[in-house]
Amino acid sequence: MKAFVVAKYGKDGLRAAEVAEPKVGKNDVMVRVRAASINPLDKMVRNGEFKQLLKYKTPFVLGHDVAGVVTKVGAGVRDFKVGDEVYARPRDLRIGTFAEYIAIDESDVAPKPASLSVQEAAAVPLVALAAWQILVEKAQVKPGQKVLVHAGAGGLGSTVIQLAKHLGAYVATTATGASEKLVRDLGADVVIDYTKQDFSQVVSGYDLVLDSLGGENLLKSLTVLKPGGLAIGVAGPPDSGFAKQLGAPAPFKLVMSFLSRKVRAAAKKLGVRYSFFFMRASGAQLRELGALYDAGHLRPVLDSTFAFDKTLDALAYVESGKVKAGKVVITLD
Repeated sequence: MKAFVVAKYGKDGLRAAEVAEPKVGKNDVMVRVRAASINPLDKMVRNGEFKQLLKYKTPFVLGHDVAGVVTKVGAGVRDFKVGDEVYARPRDLRIGTFAEYIAIDESDVAPKPASLSVQEAAAVPLVALAAWQILVEKAQVKPGQKVLVHAGAGGLGSTVIQLAKHLGAYVATTATGASEKLVRDLGADVVIDYTKQDFSQVVSGYDLVLDSLGGENLLKSLTVLKPGGLAIGVAGPPDSGFAKQLGAPAPFKLVMSFLSRKVRAAAKKLGVRYSFFFMRASGAQLRELGALYDAGHLRPVLDSTFAFDKTLDALAYVESGKVKAGKVVITLD
């Protein structure tokens, strides 16, 4: 089958290739990929940023989001049958959605939301799962709490705004002036044009900040939290909890703790908390999220679509910073 594989780690390491179709295990479903989407995680994995923790053996197929049709099921599969339309974020070490077919553990798969096109469904899994796990599991956001979402027009930010509003939160976001109408339509109560305003001078007393930029932006984000508030970083630095989540040996926990020492010290001084976030696959949560999409509480935001043979161009477009809003989708239809 045709696929895009990481032949070696690095910016030039992804290439088109002919590879064997995946084997279907007892609890797997084979999915014919109809669409996939690009996430920042694809670039990070391609570049080897997690190679000490996520031990992929090159060459391997890249891609973390998929929507498609089930073509085979393993002997132990009970919830899916051939012909079912599904969407998924395959678990780590079993990724590979930039391909014509992928075998996925059925527990990572959910029925495609009926209201979404296959391209829209492919844009959803990773960012929707991340939003759910951040807001519902980690932060346990309650009605009336205040949430600041950086980069609100992005794939993750646009999803977090919507889910936070659905949970009853008061939501502020950073965006460009050109994106203001979009993020307000998604539910943002406060929009800060980061090209003209310093968000730390505009908002304060927040319960939660979601930072996808890292560095100084993360450190500044700590200052807008109320005492005991939580800053969650998806761009790093990783902490010991990340190593624990991946089941890494004790030495890696020490390394992760060292990498996050500056931001953790700053948080402690301010009486607030910092946590790194790395999402996990969950078909059960995708079922719940699918119901929210079908009920109209959430909607995907798509920037553009590329044909499958233009996957390298699609990834380059995302890396160029030219994406105006939402996700970039690769289509095989």
